[in-house]
Amino acid sequence: MVKKVKELMSTDCVTATLQDNVYELAVLMKNHDTGYIPVVEGKKLIGVVTDRDLVIRGYAEKHPGSAVVKQVMTAEVETIEPDATADDAVKLMAARQIRRLPVVDGGELVGIVTLGDLAVHDSLLAEAGHALSGISEHEHREQPHVH
Repeated sequence: MVKKVKELMSTDCVTATLQDNVYELAVLMKNHDTGYIPVVEGKKLIGVVTDRDLVIRGYAEKHPGSAVVKQVMTAEVETIEPDATADDAVKLMAARQIRRLPVVDGGELVGIVTLGDLAVHDSLLAEAGHALSGISEHEHREQPHVH
């Protein structure tokens, strides 16, 4: 059975708005143990900020903690729809070399799917495949040999 992104994604997303500043983003990342914060206006996804963005576009550019989110935010964000397949998500992540994909429905953020979410899915598939191949090998060995 093909899994859909909406079955694998996290829906409890920590988000920020354009009213937040760099320091507030860093605190959100610390408090929620994440390095990835979607930026929204209402529910509409308008960008993301990663811990790397904070370092490269924030501190390395000597922006203070009071700098606005827009100064460190990535506005061009790759997204995926909730009805896309897990395979679609894996291919997109591989092609773009990213580990997280915001899940967007009609422009609104509804979740995030990560490589970890997909790895759990893939490992379950791999375990199922391994079990099935083991069963079929076992059945094959028990067959009487006909000469």
